[in-house]
Amino acid sequence: MLKFHDKVALVTGSGTGIGQAIAKKFIENGASVIILGRRKEPLEETSVILKEIIAKVNSGAFVRIFSGVDVSDEDGMNQMFDTLKKENITVDYVINNAGVSGPVTCFSNAALEEFKSTIDIHLTGTFWGSVQALRVMKENGKIVTISTFFTEERPLEQRPYRFRSPYTAAQGAKNRLVEAMSWELTDKKIISIGTNPGPVHSDRIYKTVYPKAAAEFLRVSGFEDLTPIQVEAANKELFPLLGEDEKTVKDGITKASQKLAPSIGKDAGKLATTITNLLNKIQTIAEKVQKNTSHMIADQQFLSQGQVAESVLNLCDDEIARILNGKVIPGDRVFYPVKPHIGTTTPGVHQPNFTGRSIVFTIDATEKSDAQRVEHLAQHVIKNGGKVACFISESTPKELQEYISSKFHSHVVNIKNPEEVKKWLNTANTNLGNILAVIHITGKLPNISKLVELPRAKWQELVEKFITTPATVAQGVLGQFVPGGDKDPRLYKDAKGAIMIVGPDLPVGAKVTGLQRAQVEVFRGALRPFTTTVNQELSDVLNSKIRLITVFPGSVTGSEPNNERIAQALNFLVSDIALDSSEVTFCVDESRLG
Repeated sequence: MLKFHDKVALVTGSGTGIGQAIAKKFIENGASVIILGRRKEPLEETSVILKEIIAKVNSGAFVRIFSGVDVSDEDGMNQMFDTLKKENITVDYVINNAGVSGPVTCFSNAALEEFKSTIDIHLTGTFWGSVQALRVMKENGKIVTISTFFTEERPLEQRPYRFRSPYTAAQGAKNRLVEAMSWELTDKKIISIGTNPGPVHSDRIYKTVYPKAAAEFLRVSGFEDLTPIQVEAANKELFPLLGEDEKTVKDGITKASQKLAPSIGKDAGKLATTITNLLNKIQTIAEKVQKNTSHMIADQQFLSQGQVAESVLNLCDDEIARILNGKVIPGDRVFYPVKPHIGTTTPGVHQPNFTGRSIVFTIDATEKSDAQRVEHLAQHVIKNGGKVACFISESTPKELQEYISSKFHSHVVNIKNPEEVKKWLNTANTNLGNILAVIHITGKLPNISKLVELPRAKWQELVEKFITTPATVAQGVLGQFVPGGDKDPRLYKDAKGAIMIVGPDLPVGAKVTGLQRAQVEVFRGALRPFTTTVNQELSDVLNSKIRLITVFPGSVTGSEPNNERIAQALNFLVSDIALDSSEVTFCVDESRLG
């Protein structure tokens, strides 16, 4: 008897790569599989392979294809599970594998729509796929979510992944979602497990991620006599040539040179030489990144896709799954040396004089204590000579809008709209003077019984509130500090500024449950890698003196947060000491971490 005979596995993103390898492994062990993805052709090709294996093992299993299904598409996912429900198909294993590289560029240069799309596919796709799958699952079902090793792993360790801010934010949140779902699904007797495979042999790494990262390094400083904008234009022409034969590459460079020469103002022949050198440099850096990563692995070997598939099937074993329910297995094998990045209270500094400087607050308050936090921080600024402007989100309850507006110069604006953010920051800079820092208040997580019981729209609101809105504000602030820096990153060198994200808080009370903490951690789990990654870009890549820190109020003991500690964090952020600190996320109410 094959181990998974008469079982059904649903694997997202299963037309190619790791998803296909997982589907094959299930089929080899007797299971039927449901495969889905955006492109029809790869799924059909995979189906042929799977059916050949079924015939070979003589399991009598089936393969069901759902093509054109994007995991981020609510209607498409709903319709797929409607169909499975009508056909009385019970799913035993859901493997959340679908993903994209997302933009591989500095956060300041990343299109916000691409940022949001990456979050939608990786995080919301995982969430909604899991929620909808509950309709066709029964007791003892397993949900296995595949994430990345570029998220927090051990106590005090947070791994930055420069040029991949939306990817790491989504993956960090996914890891914590795995934990939250393990709490929420106990009554259904469904198990939730995560796994973080390390570097895996795949075209996505070799042809997309590593070369694009190499190209971004070259864009930041320009290459030979090309400006960053010109390097970016050339890179777009070069990427389709990666991995092609010598003649195709040569012809492609000739066409690219002829196309770009008029706008760059260079002779096409000379430009071809420059572009050839650029492509060679991209390949050299990409190979170096791959080599450096392999040297952080004991046997210096990336995992094969089959090995990842084998580990996923092991996690679906009944006994192993019961033992590991709620765990995120750090299967990466990578010894990745990093600085702490996460701390408790910020180092003490001499009280700055804010005279002649302005501090802007962007506020997405949930309850009165959020508004009182703004009041405390704003009074701290004013008391020390500074000016304050408050831009309050339209989604903030009206009574809280009025509370803040009655005390400080305020406007109710759409801070989810990047153009609005840009407009009001310009207004503040013009009317109040030089902006020293921007403080974004996320507000607390609303009371939720279970995340998995939320309607899609409510989930989207939470993602917007705690992930995409802070990113929108942060990018708008970077544009204010360094006008034009998105197109010419050289302008960032030595530029100054400070951004602080505050929240969401851990829940308060003597009887806080593990579930309540796990729910908040989903969104804190997004902001930690986001903060770390953006800071590494700002300091190590762009050579700026701009810093972004995130402050998480509250403690695991359920004690009341202390707003004065957040005020001290602001003092630290605008000091020179912050420029030399590796810690960028602060749990200010915790006495220790780990």
